[in-house]
Parts: sequence; C-alpha cells; structure tokens
Amino acid sequence: MRQIINLTQTTSGSYLLLSSLDISRRNLALRGKEAFAQVVKLADYAREEINEIGGYYAFSKEIINGDSVFDFDRTKLSVNTLNVGLAGIEVYDLLRDEYDIQIEFGDLGNFLAYLSIGDRPREVERLVSALSEVRRRLSEVRRRFGKPDAAGLMRQEYIEPEVVLSPQDAFYAEKTSLPLEETAGHVCSEFVMCYPPGIPILAPGERITERIVEYIQYAKEKGCSMTGPEDPDIRRLNVLKGVY
Repeated sequence: MRQIINLTQTTSGSYLLLSSLDISRRNLALRGKEAFAQVVKLADYAREEINEIGGYYAFSKEIINGDSVFDFDRTKLSVNTLNVGLAGIEVYDLLRDEYDIQIEFGDLGNFLAYLSIGDRPREVERLVSALSEVRRRLSEVRRRFGKPDAAGLMRQEYIEPEVVLSPQDAFYAEKTSLPLEETAGHVCSEFVMCYPPGIPILAPGERITERIVEYIQYAKEKGCSMTGPEDPDIRRLNVLKGVY
C-alpha cells in the first residue's frame, strides 16, 4: 500500500486544483457581483419562506443596531429554533440524519447554513420543506402527549462571568478535581468551551455558579461538543483549592 501511494502521490501542487481555482477566480472577477447578488436574493427568499413556517426566526439586517451589531452577512442563513421547541443542534442533527441536508452547525438556540453561488432554488426548497416537516412532526408529538412547545429549553446563551483571579494566577495556583455537580461556588482553573460557537463558558479564575453547572449539563445533554477541561467528558472539573 505504501509503495502504491508513493507512486501516485506528489509533493507538487495539484494542477487540476490550481486550474480550477484560476477558473473560479476568473469567473468571480468577470461575474462576481452578479453572482453574489443572486446569492443574496436566494438567501432573502429562504428567510421569507422559513419565517412563514412559524416558530423559526431567520434573522437578517433588522438586528443591526449600530452598537452590538454593525452589519450582517445575508448569505449566512442564521435561524433561531427555540420557539419550535428544539435546540439548534437538534435541528442540525435531524436535517443531517433524516433529510440528508448538511448545514454548517447548530448550537443551543440556532443553526447556521451557508449559501453560495453553487446553491440553487431547489436546494433552498428542500431545506424549507424539511424544516416545515420537522415542526409539523414535533407539534403532532407534543399535542399527543400534551407537552408545551418549548418545555425544558434553555434560552440564555451567555452567562456573565464573575472574575476572581487573573487567568495566570489561577493557572499556577494549587488545584483539585471535583465532580461537576459539586463545583458551584469554587473558582475554575481550566477553560470550558461549548462548540459551536466556541466562546468560553468558564475561563481560569472565574467562579462557577449553579447556573453555569446547569448550562454545562444542558449543553452535554443536547449533544454539543465540549472542549477545554482535562476530563473530556466533563464529569469532573479542576478547581482551585481553598476559599476565594
């Protein structure tokens, strides 16, 4: 196998790839503005159709406020799912596993799909149809069992940290490992991040609260990828010894 690979591989750049990149560059140079105008038009159409379903919120430039949001890339189809009764990552999994639609990612409250010059209206129609069916199926199940639409969903996406020590001081301080459920009130000595979006839930030197513990448990339950701690399953966290 190694000999065959050595016969067919090269350290030189692939000229098929290089030529395709040059053709793409030429196409964008000559027709890029027109092509992306069509992408924006398709994305706006997708937002209108998704918002017509009900429950989903495909947001766009209306969120620009000149303060925390200065602009918005309309080719990125960002959709809030909480009013449907599902976390964004759950919709992401359903689209991939049951409808063969691969989107960019899902987090606790949203999913993100990219639109490009390679997408056509029929792909958008497939996505809209799948989202409509997901909502219909979920509504039927909830009516049958008498459950409210958004039961048990966590809407808070960011928890303001209480910084007790600098990250450097916390990193070099004496540590101990505790079960996650017993860490509330202690000062964390490692990063805890939920991907996506990859923003730290905890950083070294920040105090762990009951809300943060609940957030971590909720993210794990929903299937989010958690990174940072020494324990990859985040059953335990490293905290500082002593009282701070």
